[in-house]
Amino acid sequence: MDTLTRMRAFIDVVDAQGFSAAARKVGRSKALLSKYVRELEDELGALLLNRTTRQFSLTESGNTYYRTASEILKEIDSLSDLVRENNTDLKGRLKISAPRTFVDAEIGQSLIDFGREHPELSLEIVSDDRFVDLVEEGFDVAIRITRLEDSGLIARKLDDFSLKMCVTPEFLERVGEIKHPSDLARLPCIIDTNGRSHNNWRFVDPASGAGFSVPVSGHIEVNSPIAAVRAATTGLGVAQVPEFIARSKIAEGTLVAVLDEYLPTDRGIYAIYPHRRYLPAKVRTLVDFLHSWFRKNSQTDALRNSV
Repeated sequence: MDTLTRMRAFIDVVDAQGFSAAARKVGRSKALLSKYVRELEDELGALLLNRTTRQFSLTESGNTYYRTASEILKEIDSLSDLVRENNTDLKGRLKISAPRTFVDAEIGQSLIDFGREHPELSLEIVSDDRFVDLVEEGFDVAIRITRLEDSGLIARKLDDFSLKMCVTPEFLERVGEIKHPSDLARLPCIIDTNGRSHNNWRFVDPASGAGFSVPVSGHIEVNSPIAAVRAATTGLGVAQVPEFIARSKIAEGTLVAVLDEYLPTDRGIYAIYPHRRYLPAKVRTLVDFLHSWFRKNSQTDALRNSV
């Protein structure tokens, strides 16, 4: 039994002026309270209570201990109340990590919409392409575009994620049809250095499901998919970028997508957070909001594309 339990039993007995009265008040047996107080005295090596069948009084040590222990328990109870309040109240600060690709794209509006809906919360949105350590660096939530791997973190999928291979119609007229990923080895490609594959682009055989990679090269390297789309739009080569970055350019016909059937589909957009137990209300509210936002906007896009 821990010291706090024994300490609380001792204070209950003193406040009630006896073991029997304390037992009735806190709903524990007199024998159990007596056991806790005796263990506390053994732990301290000091007698705290003078107790006989007719008398009950504090010793000098017991009086000193009671005053200090009462203040300690008040502080502990106040701290617990404060934490519970913060855990259920939509106030305070939310520190969010998200890739630059996410923040700068149209889907970054999801975080802005959340901030508009919850002005009582202060959002600190840190745009960073590295995988931050949520616990070590004090982040409440991270948005990640990735293949989900086993970890001690909790993940909730917000939306599917897919890549697009983009070129201009004029580029295709000049170089001919791109039928297979191996064709890319002879074509100028725009390298987004943010991608893990860099100069080896990953594909999946649609017949067997086996993965393979193709080495690519080109005279343009950037660390931004938005810049890669811009370069592809000027006809400088083939760009491999997130679908949500290229969506508008493909819809208006400025770019066309090639090799769709060879692109992997094993990644998603996830909200990652450290713990599920006692999850703060502000974190749960953010994750629920983002999940609903993506579902609503995905349905809107699907309807728009079907027209």
